[in-house]
Amino acid sequence: MGAHVVEGKVIAQGVYDELHAVIPQLIRQTGRRPVLVSVYVGSHPAIEVYIRSQNRAARRLGIEYRWYQLPDTVEEHEVLRRLDQLNRDPEVTGVILQLPLPAHLRRSILVNAITPLKDVDGTHPENVGAALIGEMRVGSCTALAVMRMLDATGIAMEGKEAVIVGHSELVGKPLSLMLLDRQATVTICHIATARRGLLAEHARRAEILVVAVGSPEVIKGEWIRPDAAVIDVGINQVGKKIVGDVEYTPAWERAAFITPVPGGVGPVTVAMLMQNTLKAFEAQTTSS
Repeated sequence: MGAHVVEGKVIAQGVYDELHAVIPQLIRQTGRRPVLVSVYVGSHPAIEVYIRSQNRAARRLGIEYRWYQLPDTVEEHEVLRRLDQLNRDPEVTGVILQLPLPAHLRRSILVNAITPLKDVDGTHPENVGAALIGEMRVGSCTALAVMRMLDATGIAMEGKEAVIVGHSELVGKPLSLMLLDRQATVTICHIATARRGLLAEHARRAEILVVAVGSPEVIKGEWIRPDAAVIDVGINQVGKKIVGDVEYTPAWERAAFITPVPGGVGPVTVAMLMQNTLKAFEAQTTSS
């Protein structure tokens, strides 16, 4: 029969429908329009696709979208100066620094330079700390997208064996906190897990399996538990094909739910960025 395919575009549209019901009313009440600003360093085709998706989604919702592209040779102090300008600009609702950055720029320094109230990617330490103690204001867009897709499956997460492959600051770590808040039993796997040859063992146990490592088909279909929900965050180009981090067809044959690549987590991540922008706008207009 095969797994139920959890289509990202359908879930993203549900988020947009919710936002459409709120944003025009807020614009009328405040006399202001949300403004989302993207800062992009260098030239990266995947990031440019993401920016175009953000721009389309924002404009459909009545959010003004601006982006600044800086050369890959830009000095760190110049990026900091641009972020400071955006922090101080009262028109700007949210700022997102597109990742990855060129090697000479320190991610932690630049991400931390965005004021927490305008951090719509949920990566500032203050926002991460709020999530840690169960008081999340905005969260990682990708981690929120994964949770939204899991909610769409109808799975009760309490007590479930949830395995995350990948421990990045953008996905694995924040997602582990969100799953813990739902009382799932969470295991995080990473490169050292694979080096010890234990990745298959953990994957086979997972009732909820989330993979976000950027390695083509690193998770074999035969490892998938028959009743599992599989969320594949990875997107990799192999020749002319785009594939995920999970070997899709054999995984689809075994899982209960699975996300496609492309068309899975990506569209929902953009939708969650718009939701975070709305939250930032509400917080700023309420406090002003």
